[in-house]
Amino acid sequence: MARILKIAVLLFITGSAFAIPVYFIYKGGFKHAQVPGHQSSIPTEEFTRLKARASAIRRYVHTRHYNSKICFLADFKMPSGVKRFFVYDLQKDSVLLSGIVAHGSCDNGFQVNARFSNKINSGCSCTGKFSIGKKYHGRFGLAYKLYGLDSSNSNAYERNIVLHSYECVPGKEIYPLPVCNSRGCPMVSAGFLEKLMLYIASNIQPVLIEIFN
Repeated sequence: MARILKIAVLLFITGSAFAIPVYFIYKGGFKHAQVPGHQSSIPTEEFTRLKARASAIRRYVHTRHYNSKICFLADFKMPSGVKRFFVYDLQKDSVLLSGIVAHGSCDNGFQVNARFSNKINSGCSCTGKFSIGKKYHGRFGLAYKLYGLDSSNSNAYERNIVLHSYECVPGKEIYPLPVCNSRGCPMVSAGFLEKLMLYIASNIQPVLIEIFN
């Protein structure tokens, strides 16, 4: 960010290739406006962006076998320390739930702002629509396979980009501090993943995630 006033770095190498916790202090604030029907506040401009992405997804799923009731939206233009992963009701045009999500480090030290790549072994996040596949238990516990549906994320499955939780991701907003980096996975807190599981399990058709910037 251009308005960085002070940088205080405390870097812990956790032994995991998927998480690099670093802490920064920023100048400035993040203005919020209350959104009806949602328990926490969302920036007014952000809600407009979400509605636009949801509208595009409604058109996309109309002729395809994906879920038309809900989708997950992750806006990586927002700071990582705020809730920027949203469960969106496509029928009522409203946000049902939001939580923290980490972006990738690109295997190049800690990244305050998200960078994107579809290259294998890049360690970066990738934008685009993903179909949520089957759940499994792996190195980080419960996780969901993700299948990239766009040219910007077509290598997601081969890159092992999955939806999973990790202990360094907080359950509450910590802005102006950022959260840890992943190696490209949309990484959330354990508590938030448990809530997402309920939405995924209650729908027969695959739920889509879109990561955008």
